[in-house]
Amino acid sequence: MKDKKNEFAALPYPEMIKNLSKIEIPIDGIQGWLLQSKTKQVVFFDIEPVGKMPDHSHCAQWGIMLAGEMELTIAGQTKIYRKGDSYFIPDGVIHSANFPSHVNVIDVFDDTNRYSIKGES
Repeated sequence: MKDKKNEFAALPYPEMIKNLSKIEIPIDGIQGWLLQSKTKQVVFFDIEPVGKMPDHSHCAQWGIMLAGEMELTIAGQTKIYRKGDSYFIPDGVIHSANFPSHVNVIDVFDDTNRYSIKGES
């Protein structure tokens, strides 16, 4: 008989998250599941070690690391984030990230249109 507790612990996200709509994202190795509200978007990201993402800016973003390691540069300040670490990126602030390992992170965006649902854009 399979050990359900250990089987569940090996999953990055439970099925209730994976049953959410996937986001449209044009980067191989990154996928996300969208939880939409009237004023915000919450994305459950699963990110392979894809390397550096270019500088960019958008609405305010708060995130919490669930697994892996991410190097995040916010307004020129670089810090390494690991499981349990959280961060805040103010609206319009230039930032970039480097993903040297597999990462699971939950991000909350202060915009209802930051991401679209895959296949609906």
